[in-house]
Amino acid sequence: MNSSPPTLTWKQILRQNFTNWEKLANFLELSEEQRQTILKKASFPLNLPLRLAQKIVKGTLEDPILQQFLPINQELVVIQKFSEDPIGDAACRKSAKLIHKYQGRVLLVCTSVCAMHCRFCFRQHFDYEVKEKAFVNELKLIEEDQSIHEVILSGGDPLSLSNAVLSDLLESLSKMPHVKRIRFHTRFPIGIPERLDEEFLAILRNVPCQILFVTHINHARELDEVVLNKLKCLQKSGIVVLNQAVLLKGVNDNIEALEGLCELLVDNGVVPYYLHQLDRVQGAAHFEVSVETGLFLIEELAKRLPHYAVPKYVRENAGEPSKTLLTHST
Repeated sequence: MNSSPPTLTWKQILRQNFTNWEKLANFLELSEEQRQTILKKASFPLNLPLRLAQKIVKGTLEDPILQQFLPINQELVVIQKFSEDPIGDAACRKSAKLIHKYQGRVLLVCTSVCAMHCRFCFRQHFDYEVKEKAFVNELKLIEEDQSIHEVILSGGDPLSLSNAVLSDLLESLSKMPHVKRIRFHTRFPIGIPERLDEEFLAILRNVPCQILFVTHINHARELDEVVLNKLKCLQKSGIVVLNQAVLLKGVNDNIEALEGLCELLVDNGVVPYYLHQLDRVQGAAHFEVSVETGLFLIEELAKRLPHYAVPKYVRENAGEPSKTLLTHST
């Protein structure tokens, strides 16, 4: 009698990520010519979950999932107006791990570890100093500032932390009466949905303040039944689930891709929150789409979808008190 294979933990699944370009190229059956475009020794290393790799069309570099994660030689081209800190994080650091940029909310850089490495990541050059996980100094700063009503857990990806560490962190934040909301920014659900295990969901359900999850999904093909079911588990736990996407050349810079993504999200109770203009981080210039194109796409979406299904088209400008809503008058 055959026994079922053992169920892997999310940490075991994480270890299956592609981190070697040659293994990924072999898996995707790329030609020698196609391999010549790959950046073999990227300073921001390849990191791609197996789940996403299995969705990539083999034998091509044009796949919208692959383009988000494959290091290519174009990343070495230095472009004016692209920088290592495009949104001004450094100027707003109150400590090694705390960024206070906007009124009423702070961002806690929980970890440098991610489930995946997006080639357009605006923090790929960030000076992470997050070896110590107790967040003692950061929690003290948050506790002393009564104006802070929301804490954003980011990184890296906060879900890279263990359940024990996250439980302690959430408990500490929940004890502060002025903290009303805790927001997770994460890509884990699309790459390793198993991270949303029952133990973690139980931890979230026991947090007295409002929990929000902001996922980062750029294309409908990143979603599948398992991912959607895990997001539904969050929703059933009373957690608000929103999505932010980045407008990326070759990935979602056409109306069919954006419409398909937005419809699939709202059909599953996820609010399309933001469509970001690319943050001008050095190494990602080949992803940039013009604002004029972005405005056209948003207008087309508004013609096809109810307005709750149309994300806000925004850009983050360093030093500004909020994100800038992009319109024809911007």
